[in-house]
Amino acid sequence: MTITVEKNQLNNQSILQNFAFGEEIDEQAAEIISGGTEKFRIKNTTSQAISYTMDGVECVIQPGQEQRIVTDMGGIVKFDRDTRDKQVRAKGYDLSDSEQYEFQVAPYNSNRINLYWV
Repeated sequence: MTITVEKNQLNNQSILQNFAFGEEIDEQAAEIISGGTEKFRIKNTTSQAISYTMDGVECVIQPGQEQRIVTDMGGIVKFDRDTRDKQVRAKGYDLSDSEQYEFQVAPYNSNRINLYWV
């Protein structure tokens, strides 16, 4: 994401004007103000490689592999939840900062994978 410093400063000033002195700001507003990053850990506990996107960037995670991800783009993960064929059945989540997730085979259907918070 490209944003000019001047535009970023105007956004920050606008956000800050919405808060009274000494009032707590929520996590999302703090992240916008700081231009912060989010960090996640994702592990693949399935027996196959999984292709997914993180904030639009294509990634692959091998069986048993754990990846540490740092992003300043929001933390949106998308993947094909059904492994049977070439038809894509997309599933997506907005991941929470500093959390750990695992791709696992769904307990109700061995052809389905899901991303679980652990």
